[in-house]
Amino acid sequence: QNLLSALSGKPIISNEPPRTGFTFAFFWGRVLMSIAILGFCLAVVFKALFNGQTMMTVKYPSLPNGANVFLFFFFMSIVGMLEGMQIAFFAVAKLPKNERGTSFFGQKTCDLLFKGNGQNLPGFMIGRQLTVVCSFFLVASITGLNIEPGQGNNIFGIQDGAQKFLNYGFHGAVITTILASITWQLAASAFPIAFLNNPVTYILLVFALFLEWTGLCSGAWVLARVFKSALGIQYDEVYVGTPEERMANNHADKEMVFGQDVGHLTGGGFAGHLVGSHDALDGPIQ
Repeated sequence: QNLLSALSGKPIISNEPPRTGFTFAFFWGRVLMSIAILGFCLAVVFKALFNGQTMMTVKYPSLPNGANVFLFFFFMSIVGMLEGMQIAFFAVAKLPKNERGTSFFGQKTCDLLFKGNGQNLPGFMIGRQLTVVCSFFLVASITGLNIEPGQGNNIFGIQDGAQKFLNYGFHGAVITTILASITWQLAASAFPIAFLNNPVTYILLVFALFLEWTGLCSGAWVLARVFKSALGIQYDEVYVGTPEERMANNHADKEMVFGQDVGHLTGGGFAGHLVGSHDALDGPIQ
């Protein structure tokens, strides 16, 4: 979040007091520890990839090591984009139509995502989840180590006990959590419109909707309807009215500036336009 703030030239808005003394040292100590752990995990993965010591050599022995490195970056980027898209879509879902998407692809993305009764937004969530899960399985093969301790091939010459620990794959979990998930979510919460304007966003949206259209996970719609009926969940507008009604009653949504939300899961979807849109679980809006 600090890097995003520095690159954008915009301050981080926080209700916390400035860090001083022990709090300052404790915060940056954890940051340095996390960076060091991430750096070691990346070093382990790339060392194993270039040496042909990952599970990819077992499952797909015909693939060259260079191709495995490319696939690592490719699937990490795909997962990261889908994680960011989820945040960006919910952020702009609360915005008026004329404030969504400021480019050709941004408009096409919003038109496809919010057309009709809004079924494509939850449909995207289904296709997105299926894509993310499949990508994670592939990333697990890319980062998983195929090194038997005690054979003299331990990565970086570490002890057998340490090699056994690395073989569990926790280093891959650290990499994907930081580089393929949280970082992209923070970026999308701060710059949701930029995510919408990205042509890759539109392509991945179409792909996710295609996966949902195949019906592989259509049971999710049934379970969602059961959950909605069992808990008696209603649209947000039932409780607080539509945006137009709130404005007429002088209770308009608090406007948030995206640039003020760097590094926080806020933005329009979390602290700005707080009221949701109609979903597709009950069919056409009456």
